[in-house]
Amino acid sequence: MNTPTIQKNILSRYAKNGRKLPWRQTRDPYAIHISEVMLQQTQVDRVVPYFHQRMKDFPDYKTLAKASKTDLLKHRSGLWFNSRALRLQKCAKIVSSTKYQVSRKDKTVGAITNRLHLPKDRAELQKLPWIGPYTSAAIMAFAWNLPIPVIDTNIRRVLIFLFKIPETITAKELEEFATKIIPPGCSRDRHNALMDQWALLLTARKTKIKPLSKQSKFEGSDRQVRWTLLKQLVTSWRLQVTSLKEDFPHKNVEKIIKDMKKEWLIKVSKWVITIAE
Repeated sequence: MNTPTIQKNILSRYAKNGRKLPWRQTRDPYAIHISEVMLQQTQVDRVVPYFHQRMKDFPDYKTLAKASKTDLLKHRSGLWFNSRALRLQKCAKIVSSTKYQVSRKDKTVGAITNRLHLPKDRAELQKLPWIGPYTSAAIMAFAWNLPIPVIDTNIRRVLIFLFKIPETITAKELEEFATKIIPPGCSRDRHNALMDQWALLLTARKTKIKPLSKQSKFEGSDRQVRWTLLKQLVTSWRLQVTSLKEDFPHKNVEKIIKDMKKEWLIKVSKWVITIAE
């Protein structure tokens, strides 16, 4: 099949069978940003309830910036990657600054209101903490429908398979190719289609295309220790170091605790761990 036919099939399948995910029902850059952080290395179905709760409790950058660390970690306690919530808050605090506020006249109330405004320039977006190449591309494509290629492991596999591209293609070359074939005015739907139906149909097993990297196992990892620690803290508020060592006798618990203290996730006093507010 030629490129136009492939593009038509991709969009047609999505129009008929695309999933109605909550972050696809909004054009709010904040909501898109939240969803992308939550979706990193986490299954879509698991993210949905957390996304709904996050948007209910922290509907914008300003409320997120003011949230307590305990409340943030409660939201992430089932998604494992707790440090990402704190990094996202750091970004929210910067976005909530005067630099990113734009004054507009609200016709409904006849007054000037200040609204937060993310830059629509990819390089400017990446100056914000923890917004890298992928997240910046996702915000631009899904929030503003701009022709910026969003390429994760699944989309890489789908593009290589559908367009008969050599697996040896570099990330830069693939991005250049993907940019050229984004249909005019269809960046949002086209990328959702690739992530949705085609990524589900064209699995790694079916296409025989190997991912560039493989996620390490959670069971027995440092991530499991960190997740267990923080999950207990958001429910019981304090945890004995000795208790954590008993749960993970084969892990270097003291080093993990030391690293988490450096990240200002926790504090330790007399061998008792608490959340670092």
